[in-house]
Amino acid sequence: MLSVEELNDRLIDLAFAEDIGDGDHTTLCCIPDDVMGKSKLLIKEEGVLAGVEIAKQVFCRFDDTMQVEVFIQDGAHVKPGDVAMIVTGKVQSLLQTERLMLNIMQRMSGIATMTARYVERLKGTNTRVLDTRKTTPGMRMLEKEAVKIGGGVNHRIGLFDMILLKDNHVDFAGGIENAIDRCHAYLKEKGKDLKIEIEVRNFDELEQVLRIGGVHRIMLDNFTPTDTKKAVEMVGGRYETESSGGITFDTLRDYAECGVDFISVGALTHSVKGLDMSFKAC
Repeated sequence: MLSVEELNDRLIDLAFAEDIGDGDHTTLCCIPDDVMGKSKLLIKEEGVLAGVEIAKQVFCRFDDTMQVEVFIQDGAHVKPGDVAMIVTGKVQSLLQTERLMLNIMQRMSGIATMTARYVERLKGTNTRVLDTRKTTPGMRMLEKEAVKIGGGVNHRIGLFDMILLKDNHVDFAGGIENAIDRCHAYLKEKGKDLKIEIEVRNFDELEQVLRIGGVHRIMLDNFTPTDTKKAVEMVGGRYETESSGGITFDTLRDYAECGVDFISVGALTHSVKGLDMSFKAC
């Protein structure tokens, strides 16, 4: 399996191939290759900064002679007018790396900013906000890192690092008991030690899981706050609990106050607005 660094390198290479193709002819036609310059990353909107480390990787991957001076680190709250970094190097390199760096940093900062809002909304409770697999193809590692920078928690990276028995798995397996039994048999056969979570859609399914056991976390899917409170009481701390499905920023606190351990929010990554910033000559 590829490391995070290798995945990021592949993403950067693919993004440059997509954007530059056989050459940035606009830059190449009017900027000599020996001209040096500086550009600053200017923040234009209040939020949480994210993507500084991957931005440095973008610059180095394209031209390892570029020098990056960072003034504001990942996770810091920023405001319009702040300068997050200054990059010195060949002007050709500054112009060709600008858009990819901005695309990554704007999206990651938007995710971190939204996550921080959700985390603040949960302040005073014991509930943590989780991301989901509803991410941009190829950018999952970066988007999940942005969630962590914003104070959230990664649910799972992909299909390989946790067992999550959702409704379709249960239905295709012929029921909750079959799904859980097959899960344990598979893990034993493969010699794997993975946490097991199961989704329940109603109290009947919840009672089945509580009777059968053998899981680490129970996901309460599309439960109302009232039913969530009852479900948490039924679980009684024996397993971790997670609320999921149709939960908005406005209803987030209602679910947290029911005592669930986690609330998963797909909107952290699938519906985010990028944080406004620019990369200007200085």
